[in-house]
Amino acid sequence: FKPLMDSCFSSFLPGSDLIPPGACKSLNAAAVYANNEVNLAEVDIYGFDYDYTLALYSDALNTMIYNTARRFLIEHFKYPEGIRKYDYIQNFATRGLHYDIQKGLLMKIDAFHYIEPGTVYRGLSPVPDDEVLQLYGGTFHVPLQQDSGFYGKGPKVKQFMDIFSIPEMTLLAVANDFFITNDIDYDPVHLFKDVSEAIGMVHLKGYMYKWVMQDLDNFILRGEETDAVLHQLVTHGKKLFLITNSPFSFVDKGMTHMVGKNWRDFFDVVIVQADKPHFFTDCIKPFRRLDDNGALRWEKITSLDKGQIYKQGNLFDFLRLTHWRGSKVLYFGDHLYSDLADLMLRHGWRTGAIVPELENETKVVSTDKYALNLTWLQALTGLMERLQVQSTESKEVFQEWQREREELRVMTKNLFNPHFGSIFRTCHNPTYFSRRLSRFSDIYMTNLSSLLNYDQSYTFYPRRTPLQHEAPLWMDQLCTGCMKTPFLEDMSIIR
Repeated sequence: FKPLMDSCFSSFLPGSDLIPPGACKSLNAAAVYANNEVNLAEVDIYGFDYDYTLALYSDALNTMIYNTARRFLIEHFKYPEGIRKYDYIQNFATRGLHYDIQKGLLMKIDAFHYIEPGTVYRGLSPVPDDEVLQLYGGTFHVPLQQDSGFYGKGPKVKQFMDIFSIPEMTLLAVANDFFITNDIDYDPVHLFKDVSEAIGMVHLKGYMYKWVMQDLDNFILRGEETDAVLHQLVTHGKKLFLITNSPFSFVDKGMTHMVGKNWRDFFDVVIVQADKPHFFTDCIKPFRRLDDNGALRWEKITSLDKGQIYKQGNLFDFLRLTHWRGSKVLYFGDHLYSDLADLMLRHGWRTGAIVPELENETKVVSTDKYALNLTWLQALTGLMERLQVQSTESKEVFQEWQREREELRVMTKNLFNPHFGSIFRTCHNPTYFSRRLSRFSDIYMTNLSSLLNYDQSYTFYPRRTPLQHEAPLWMDQLCTGCMKTPFLEDMSIIR
């Protein structure tokens, strides 16, 4: 081991650079990231969702949703008064988590349907890895037939993909924790359904709409940037449309606040209460027109006209009436399933995902602490990969490396979120959320204002990253895969 250790540790001695010179230290949260090649010069029509796309909301809204749903749970569903003592826990849950309905467990699952160790919570307490193995029959794998379906809703496991679902996950954890810590018998399935219904009541009864409309300055963020994006697109001759599940009065109030009372002049088509994702798959529900007072009209819709407001409808009629098809349409939304999946897979539209979490994640990835942890984690992994056949004397060293590697994994995870880590990665694999993001979005960004940094004829190119069998062609992989090849010295000159 000694010659190998001396060579590998030499770069970590005092006076040497701990972080490789090629390491990127300054990712840009305002950048647009590409999963697929997109040429904006070919895009003539831009479509938008409203909530968390055109309108971004402050964290104060999550607290209001949680507090009101908690009140419904106690007063309407007659849950114990003791639950009221649990305040909203900021940054407990992250988007993309899975919830085992029957077991009452919140967890993070990777792209291969494996639970990430250390990220399973029953209530507010982590579940030990050995107990997780027992609960899932000796494996961390969640079978496909039990996992969430196409829209994140499975028979036993649900995936929370909506930003609005963060207070729901927190309330689920809190309610479970109350019953467990007070040793009260309960049915996790009933609890899940009651919490879901309590959260639903906040939206159905219009509480969220009322809060936002009463205090637009407090709840809506970056409205001036939304205004700038719309102005830029219209100035360059692009057609714009809006498809949202929110009611017109709510959208009108918010858009007037951000853009001005003439905001409808920007859009060629405006559709409210669309009932996505059913809007994209239903071919029967007709469009209805609203008058200026928000009342429904009765006439049959034969065209979608600028300046008018339409309700419900379906994508098939939308395509027939507008003739907007294929890759010349780029639609933006925050929900990978409800907003983007059908448009990309069934209709060939370009799609853009709004991922506000990118802002914090890129800040973490750009820190020296993260780069140092990741560099040493990769180095340890390379050492362990090469030295799996050991002498008796070296086993202790190898075991020490294993322990240190696990410590580094936990440290790296905690830099993002102490409970669940990054929304994009487990220990080494992409998360289930990350895999869906790459599958259903051509491009993704923190918010729409990122578009202001690019020319209207700009082409987004996805970065070519190495497949595992291509690893020797990338210098940062030379410590692992290509060490197995007999031509290491010859290959080391490849850049």
